[in-house]
Amino acid sequence: MRCIFCRIVAGEADGDILFQDEKMTAFRDMRPQAPTHVLIVPNSHVSSLAELLDTDSSLLVRMFSQAHHLAEAMGVADKGYRLIINNGPDAGQVVDHLHLHLLGGKRMPPNRMSLRWKDEMA
Repeated sequence: MRCIFCRIVAGEADGDILFQDEKMTAFRDMRPQAPTHVLIVPNSHVSSLAELLDTDSSLLVRMFSQAHHLAEAMGVADKGYRLIINNGPDAGQVVDHLHLHLLGGKRMPPNRMSLRWKDEMA
């Protein structure tokens, strides 16, 4: 059985697709955590970041580049946006298909690492 992201890419499941080419697809998250919440996925089933780096690391650069273009098109690039990859179950990856989250459209709290780094640099 194919995962939900593979089915969205193939047009077999509903998805609000914003971008698609031969390598990747971007669609709105069904459970958005911000006003702008887009998922960018490889079209082929890739379970993890390590798997992608072993097969086609250039796709990762294209995914990040497309995220920026989508942020510009959706009007969140100027104020800022967040990109997240959860890699593996301990990181919170729920769907076993690599995906890049693009979040924007609201002020987000800094993560703990950012706060600690800011304190250390002061």
